[in-house]
Amino acid sequence: MANYELLARQLEALLDTRDWLTNAAQTCAFIMQEVPQLNWVGFYLQRAPELLSLGPFQGKPACNPIPFDKGVCGAAARSHETQRVEDVHAVADHIACDADSRAELVVPLIVGDRLWGVLDLDSPFPARFSKEDQSGIERLARVFIDASDLDRT
Repeated sequence: MANYELLARQLEALLDTRDWLTNAAQTCAFIMQEVPQLNWVGFYLQRAPELLSLGPFQGKPACNPIPFDKGVCGAAARSHETQRVEDVHAVADHIACDADSRAELVVPLIVGDRLWGVLDLDSPFPARFSKEDQSGIERLARVFIDASDLDRT
């Protein structure tokens, strides 16, 4: 398992600009490199009502856009709660961008009281994400939010 306390300190040091786009790209690359057994890491941004648009990511080309009423990302956007799914193929409305993905973890990014977007992690291994992974990735998401000027998207 990843040492999320150490990863949070490393990410804080890496994100040395307030530019959200640079920080999002760096965050994706960092998580992809440091957290094992992932095949996709990326941001989806809320730029229109009830719709997520693809942002910076690492992995295969991705689905775009994602409506709030579809898939695991949509559920995180609707509920403002992290979604941890052991087997995405068991989710009726799952959006299969990469057929190799089996597990998914989606953290909503809340700025003030509004949804800015979501941080989405996929893995080709069923049940890849534990409660510890969830809290660790939520912490990394908070590092990204705190480091970035998210009012200028």
